[in-house]
Amino acid sequence: MPVTDVTRWRKELLCAYPLLTDAALLDELLATGIPLLLHQGDRICELGQRCTHLALILRGQARVYQLAESGREITLYRIGSGEVCILTASCIMSGESFPAIARCEKELEVLLVPAARVDEFMVRFPEWRRFIWKLLADRLASVLMLLEEVTFRRLDERVMRYILDAGEKQRSTDLKITHQTIADDLGSAREVVSRILKDMEQRNMLSLSRGRILIKDPASVLDALQLIRQ
Repeated sequence: MPVTDVTRWRKELLCAYPLLTDAALLDELLATGIPLLLHQGDRICELGQRCTHLALILRGQARVYQLAESGREITLYRIGSGEVCILTASCIMSGESFPAIARCEKELEVLLVPAARVDEFMVRFPEWRRFIWKLLADRLASVLMLLEEVTFRRLDERVMRYILDAGEKQRSTDLKITHQTIADDLGSAREVVSRILKDMEQRNMLSLSRGRILIKDPASVLDALQLIRQ
């Protein structure tokens, strides 16, 4: 179903994607794009699936991850407003199948751009081409950082950094997060993450309860990180 409220969608696209200001490009996106609402837990893309559309996200959040034979997950990245799944874009441009799994974490409102248009816009609109390549470069850098962490950093260091980063993102020391979520994001087993968190609790850094982690002493977590890195 095509966009009906063109004025609203144009305004929200400009707000979410400030790099996309070319009026002709926006006209094409609104003329060919398909608005869609996805609910939490909805499947977006499966491993090996052919990518037929690229989603421009107005609001919400999706998680892109890989699944090991053991069933263990590792988060590659999350995408939200103003972003696109760069794996989807690369699959469209290369003709390859999707190499991961994507799920909706928070209700998503998106504009689906048909694959043929994604390729066409790369040729016709320099602004679109720069936008896609910038996202690719940024995402590659983040995936390389993830690879470095998994390969070279101790898991207790990664858990501590994860907790501190989560506190900064949520702007709170009272985190609503499960041990399983942390394990999935770090590519570890829940039991191992739980042991590390329990040790941090015994050292009076945290207070643990079901689905909740209270950072009691952020300074002591930072001190512990510095000792590990020495």
